[in-house]
Amino acid sequence: MDDDRHSAFRDARDDRTTAAGVPDTPQTRSPSYRLAFADDEFLFRKELRPVRLQLELLKFEMLLDQHEIESTIVLFGGARIPAPADRHTARTQTLAELSHFYDEARAFARLMTERSVASGNRDYVICTGGGPGVMEAGNRGADEAGGVSIGLNIVLPHEQAPNPYVTPDLAFNFHYFAIRKMHFLMRARAICVFPGGFGTLDEMFEALTLIQTGRMDRVPFLLFGRAFWEKIINWDALVDAGTISPEDLELFRFVESADEAAKTIDEWKPAPKRDEIPGREQR
Repeated sequence: MDDDRHSAFRDARDDRTTAAGVPDTPQTRSPSYRLAFADDEFLFRKELRPVRLQLELLKFEMLLDQHEIESTIVLFGGARIPAPADRHTARTQTLAELSHFYDEARAFARLMTERSVASGNRDYVICTGGGPGVMEAGNRGADEAGGVSIGLNIVLPHEQAPNPYVTPDLAFNFHYFAIRKMHFLMRARAICVFPGGFGTLDEMFEALTLIQTGRMDRVPFLLFGRAFWEKIINWDALVDAGTISPEDLELFRFVESADEAAKTIDEWKPAPKRDEIPGREQR
């Protein structure tokens, strides 16, 4: 909603319309004459990057406030993981074998959205990257439960459109990865990570780092598929090397199914903050 319409000042949209109807002269055709907020060439200048960053931050926040969404359940996971019915289309045997996580993501989103609907679609709202694979499964499960869900798409060199299960009024598109990541986590009540590639790993480690360093509150952090995660990441080697602390492995839990994930969230007891760990020297 444009607050200008409820103030003593003239509405910006009205002025844009008026400005478009002035006589055609060398002066009015000049780029300098365009209203700054209606001038794409001006807005796309590199000096305006801080303004564009602010716009991406504000648009999502304002619309979620408008929809009265208080908290989210975030689902990260691979875009290439097919639904079990489509496993024959998978590019590798491993992806075909991982297809059952599509159904687990779908079932988990359905369970969480049942709670969301009970809250008036204010809490536990499913939030995904808006694309195919695990992301589609999450939005699909929410849709099947009769609730709303969020999709945070991003412009990529190859075309990526929102999957058809994202609530249309909650389908977003971003230019800046950094702002998109902020929005994933700012209202997160829990973070669930399914098998995936670079993007999934990036999102997982970014969130773990924020929690590890105390920049984000500790929330249920679930990794679906212990075998997958222990195969691609040697967690114990990181501890042995001293690059992470043993208690950092308590920041997350492994789960295998939607029911186990829901139970783990309900029973979650976060590890103590670093300054609460007995015997830890304060620096």
